[in-house]
Amino acid sequence: MSALRQALADYLSVRRALGFALDRAEKLLGQFVTYLEQQQAEIITIDNAVEWATLPGGDGWWHALRLCAVRRFAVYLHTIDDRTQVPPPGLIACGKHRATPYLYSDAEIRALVQTATGLQNRFYATTFPALISVLAVTGMRLGEVIALDVTDFDAAAGILTIRAGKFGKSRLLPLHPSTAEGLRRYLTRREQLIRDKNLVDCGVFFISNAATRLDHSRVQKTWRRIRRLAGLAPRPGNCRPRIHDLRHSFAVSTLLDWYRRGEDVAALLPTLSTYLGHTDPKHTFWYLSAAPELLALAGQRLDAYLGDTA
Repeated sequence: MSALRQALADYLSVRRALGFALDRAEKLLGQFVTYLEQQQAEIITIDNAVEWATLPGGDGWWHALRLCAVRRFAVYLHTIDDRTQVPPPGLIACGKHRATPYLYSDAEIRALVQTATGLQNRFYATTFPALISVLAVTGMRLGEVIALDVTDFDAAAGILTIRAGKFGKSRLLPLHPSTAEGLRRYLTRREQLIRDKNLVDCGVFFISNAATRLDHSRVQKTWRRIRRLAGLAPRPGNCRPRIHDLRHSFAVSTLLDWYRRGEDVAALLPTLSTYLGHTDPKHTFWYLSAAPELLALAGQRLDAYLGDTA
């Protein structure tokens, strides 16, 4: 192991002890260290950091994100080796970026679930319909769903416990009775599959074909196959049907339902923020701009308020 790779392992260990997940940073910095090793570079310099960050592929936002990951690592390394150069903030200028969310219709979600049940792999044909359904009806992050253990589901009460979610926070998610029943059925089929294959049950909720925990890369690869077989295609404006957009769709659908029922959305928004695991309701407000219908309903509510105060 090179000195840089050992330093990266130490850096990740220190920051994770402070509560950071760093899944993306670990992947990016691992690629950066490989690049430095190939270049036979022993220290980080501004030049090699920028060269790697702006390698072909991606746009300005992606380049800036890569350089930001390197900069934090370089700040850490500089305290150990003062030869390390720290790229200044803002070296690659880029405005704030958000991918255009792909808002799934109920019909599209049903098509995805139905397609997943037809996968040839028996384990995936059992796991992925349940996994997609949970993402669609709870708005959970993919990482949170993958991290679930069987003991995190209170089948009697119909409650999921999210342990150590984003920013290390945990939360309880009460489920609709139909969702709880669907998860109970999944667990029955899951246990039968494990017995049929004489596998060890390690207690993870959503299992791979080895009855082990799913990883992000496998889920994303299978998701791309499911969405292709279901006939979902990108929409204009670089709007691709990502698995994370099931979370966006849940949030927008919830807000639309509240507006249509005449609920006090401003008062209810902190509840949605808590359910989604947002650190601040302002992050949930972003969903108001995610769908034209939401903007229209919000505008109508504002017009009515201004009319009453005129």
